[in-house]
Amino acid sequence: MGLAQPEAQDVKDFIADLMQRPDREPVGSEMEVLQSIYGDDAIQLWIPSANQHHDPGVTRYEAVLSLPSPHEDVSIRVLVSLPESYPATAPPQLQLLSRYVGAFGADASLFGAILRTFISSTSGVEWVPDAVCVFDGLQNVLDRCAVWYGDRLSADAAGAMVRADTHPEHQNQTAPPPSLPVSTPDPVVTELPQGIEIFVAEPINDRKSAFVGRACVISDPSEVPIILAHLVSDRRIARAAHPVINAWRCQVSGVLHQDNDDDGETAAGGRLAHLLHILEVDNVLVVVTRYFGGIHLGPDRFKHINQAARNALDLGGFLDTPAKGMVRGRHR
Repeated sequence: MGLAQPEAQDVKDFIADLMQRPDREPVGSEMEVLQSIYGDDAIQLWIPSANQHHDPGVTRYEAVLSLPSPHEDVSIRVLVSLPESYPATAPPQLQLLSRYVGAFGADASLFGAILRTFISSTSGVEWVPDAVCVFDGLQNVLDRCAVWYGDRLSADAAGAMVRADTHPEHQNQTAPPPSLPVSTPDPVVTELPQGIEIFVAEPINDRKSAFVGRACVISDPSEVPIILAHLVSDRRIARAAHPVINAWRCQVSGVLHQDNDDDGETAAGGRLAHLLHILEVDNVLVVVTRYFGGIHLGPDRFKHINQAARNALDLGGFLDTPAKGMVRGRHR
């Protein structure tokens, strides 16, 4: 069982509780090291909101960090999730909680890249069993965010130069300054775990908004960030207002693991989690992508999100008996 994280408990007490447990002592020691490096206030308890399901087998905390020079005035929030078997047999998972980095809205490619920190050995951090590695992961995230932020500053400066160049008072200049080159690298495509098939339902359209449901079988919670990273590496999905609203449930050795993510659409993830609960569907990940058409839909958006999810579950055969649904979802 994991360690409870009550709101009244402070970080010092939380670490002390970890240190008293032989299986969690490495995690407590690592948190103390992180505090010594980043400062006591940099490590904070993560308190799940009312619509978030907390897996008691996972230890979670937030890291509030400043980008490296010359952007040290910009800070980010990173959620650190440590499975019960970390560091022995499972890596950490890092998730960017900040919706903005400085003045720029974080995009799906950045969220996906950070989710892949311990999944992609080429651009992330190699995980070694029995070795604590959160610090290495956080440093990788800081470096990645600094590059991302610097690129946007350059693009913003380039746009300002172009606007200035086209201003009437500069029309008579014989040699206007050239705009800075801005490169947009193609996102790295994350491969799906072997045997995973994603079922995609027909879009639901309403007042220029579109909702696309997807569903697939999962056999272990570790597959979830890989699948989500695969989805957000698709430009068509990444450009959506809310690319990966999701919920999942997974039985492992008789223990139910579950979680959800609103992806910026407040309360949507919790509604999907409730849908899976009332349908009694396990070992499944359901994802809804919402493309915003510029017209606010009010409560109707939740109806469409749930219907898109249900359509994907139906398409994959998950609404049959649970056993049959799992077979169809993976092998159909």
